[in-house]
Amino acid sequence: MKRKILIVKLGFTETIDKRISTEDVSLGDVFRTTVILHLFKKDEVSWLTTKEASSLLVDNPYIDRLLIYDLTIALQLKSEQFDIIINLEKVPGICALTDSIHAWKRYGFRFDAKKGIAEAYEHSYEALANSEDPNLRRNMKKNWTQMLYEMVGARWSGKGYVLAYRPKTKEKFDIGFNIKVGRRWPNKAWPEENWHKLERLIGDSYSVSYQQSLDNINGYIDWLNSCRLIVTNDSLGLHLAIALNKKIIVMFGPTSEKEIFLFNGGILIRPEKRSRCMPCFNTVCKYGRSCICDIKPEVAYKNIIKLLG
Repeated sequence: MKRKILIVKLGFTETIDKRISTEDVSLGDVFRTTVILHLFKKDEVSWLTTKEASSLLVDNPYIDRLLIYDLTIALQLKSEQFDIIINLEKVPGICALTDSIHAWKRYGFRFDAKKGIAEAYEHSYEALANSEDPNLRRNMKKNWTQMLYEMVGARWSGKGYVLAYRPKTKEKFDIGFNIKVGRRWPNKAWPEENWHKLERLIGDSYSVSYQQSLDNINGYIDWLNSCRLIVTNDSLGLHLAIALNKKIIVMFGPTSEKEIFLFNGGILIRPEKRSRCMPCFNTVCKYGRSCICDIKPEVAYKNIIKLLG
């Protein structure tokens, strides 16, 4: 008999980050959460998300109902009954909503009625602790996907993200420059002049394309798919490139490379001189210049040659 599952992932918070933003949805965090759908392939899955993130989930073969968060849907869910609810949002109001929905079993985050804050259900204490303590998070021994599986009482077996959209493009460019980062994390951006210097180093050796179709998710995926190799920051494009089995060079500064698992290989780059504060997990550098600026274009170029030959 199929179990009735509700996954709550809107992107207002990231699973192991304390910041809350109802304006800047974390599309990358929503998309990489699709990895847990492998656990519920035989069940009836409803997924509550935002309009902004819905295009990453539409037509997913493992999602039976894609619900866009609003008052009407919230009231409807309060009258339904589920076997399992997985709430991966730490917004107190969302936690209070999911606590009020009938369910036999709950995972993720709950609402503390006395303190008015998010707390953890069983299996999610470590995720919450890492969200609140940068030093603890900095020393994590597990990648993000392993921790997500543990939050629902399971063990990750190595399966990847679930991307429903089938790109309409074929490989056209050797290298794609995925230069943009979300508004939530401006500190992740590699300087524009570094991208241009990398392009000059590449010269005529390989064809280069800069990020396209930023206002359309499917168009963006089509662009990623048109490139043999993606050079990127830690962003949505990284996770989509992983799902598309692309060769990847990813640059890290204020966030941790330990949290990322490159399913199809790839190369992780950090600044050669590592500051004591790295990774700080701050959206803005308190010293005025992000450490990611210290990644040299020459290092990226050397790794491009390593992957493309």
